[in-house]
Amino acid sequence: MENSKLHKQFHQIAHLEAISFILLMFIAMPVKYVLGNPLLVKYIGWAHGLLFVLYMVWLLRAKIEYNWNFKKSAIAVIAAFLPFGPFLLKKYMP
Repeated sequence: MENSKLHKQFHQIAHLEAISFILLMFIAMPVKYVLGNPLLVKYIGWAHGLLFVLYMVWLLRAKIEYNWNFKKSAIAVIAAFLPFGPFLLKKYMP
């Protein structure tokens, strides 16, 4: 993937999505279930959901623009479901 505006946007969204997922899984969820306060899950979960949708839209845009094959696209989709996946994605898709 060349250094285009789409490339930069995709990686920025991927990093934000990964951060929101980490915050949700390792901070908000424990606060909800250990301390009984679901407020963080509500707001971080909402932000993560929005970022996940943006990630998938930009992934589709990148797949079309850069003519990614199935394997490369599948790796990018799977990365979104792993807490640190989008950070590792840059290694496979510079």
